[in-house]
Amino acid sequence: MHIGLIGINHLTAPIAIRERAAVRTGKLGEILSLLNSYIPHGVILSTCNRTEIYAAGKNTLCTDVASLHFLEKLLDMAGADLSQYTYNYKDKAAVEHLFRVASGLDSTTIGEFEVLGQVSQALDVAERAGLVNLPLRHIFHSAIRTGRRVRRETAISKNALSISSLAVDMAAAAVGDLSKCAMLIIGVGEAGKLVAQAAKERGIQRILVASRTLKRASVLASSLGGIAVELTNLIAELNTCNLVITCADTPHYILSTRQIEEAMAFRNGHPLVIIDIAVPRNVEPSAEQIKDVFLYNIDDLNKIADQNRKQREREIQKAEEIISAEVNKFLSWWHSLEVRPLVTSLMSKAEKIRSTQLNSTMKKFSRLSEEELDRLDAMTKSIVTKILKDPIHYLKTNQNNGQDIIKDLFQLDVDDS
Repeated sequence: MHIGLIGINHLTAPIAIRERAAVRTGKLGEILSLLNSYIPHGVILSTCNRTEIYAAGKNTLCTDVASLHFLEKLLDMAGADLSQYTYNYKDKAAVEHLFRVASGLDSTTIGEFEVLGQVSQALDVAERAGLVNLPLRHIFHSAIRTGRRVRRETAISKNALSISSLAVDMAAAAVGDLSKCAMLIIGVGEAGKLVAQAAKERGIQRILVASRTLKRASVLASSLGGIAVELTNLIAELNTCNLVITCADTPHYILSTRQIEEAMAFRNGHPLVIIDIAVPRNVEPSAEQIKDVFLYNIDDLNKIADQNRKQREREIQKAEEIISAEVNKFLSWWHSLEVRPLVTSLMSKAEKIRSTQLNSTMKKFSRLSEEELDRLDAMTKSIVTKILKDPIHYLKTNQNNGQDIIKDLFQLDVDDS
């Protein structure tokens, strides 16, 4: 069994490419069905900074090629064009990468917590879709355990800022005293909730919340002492706000350049700061050309996060040591899974020889009691166990050529398909 990973992230692809690969939460089940037409077992991890496909299969080359074809279909992009943005890891490297992702080491904000929940959610949805086999389940459970351990045993997450928190910090830097500002949040998913909470903690007094359904917006707004507004009334709301943060899970622009131009006509030259942390983006990029409009996206936040990264570099080494130990633990389990059929075949053949010889010998002794027969049976089993102890240990500790040697030595017929 092999583990393969193909993906794109904030280090390999610009936001224009990442948003094409982004899989909305509500569409993940549907996209997993598409993935299943390419590979039998896989998990899709899609966050604001990455889209990755983890696959488990017998043939690593076939699995990797199939995953690449799926990504080509998802982005509607030819392989030659896509290859400049992708990365590909196999087996141990793929395991290490996922463990680093879950631990927050592959995030723009080192140690951030949000990604751990996203890894867990990716596994849950793939489980419900029936795409998770034993190796994938174990690798994701191990990654989640590793992520929790890193955050528990190191200070890597101390004062770590999520993308949502960074968005509020950027807003403060752009408009000054947040307590005197009105802020419009578009989107009430997890990111929207975190943005709203961070804004409330930073002193914003007037918070407007917009969503596709007024009911969902009302739930979040009421918890913050804010006001729920209709998406259809955005131009009017833009007239009264200093700051807009968008994080809605939608494939289309919510704010167009035309809408923002209309709103700016009534603002008497007052600047409008828009921070779009959604992937795909919620705001038409050309809006940044409008006078007095300051538009930022997720990649602008990533630049700030790179500066904050240095503050936690001393904890990275501790986290790396934990990850290394957990990877080795997983690989040990994985190899034992690989050799299990061969161990079973070896023990079965030995047991067949033992029982045949024992039964043949027992026919020559007619006066043995039941207790004596049981002792002979136990003794011969013990002999076989001791003889097989070293070959089995050799199998479990020699990952490269151990299986072929044992097969040839004991003339075992094991199906490797």
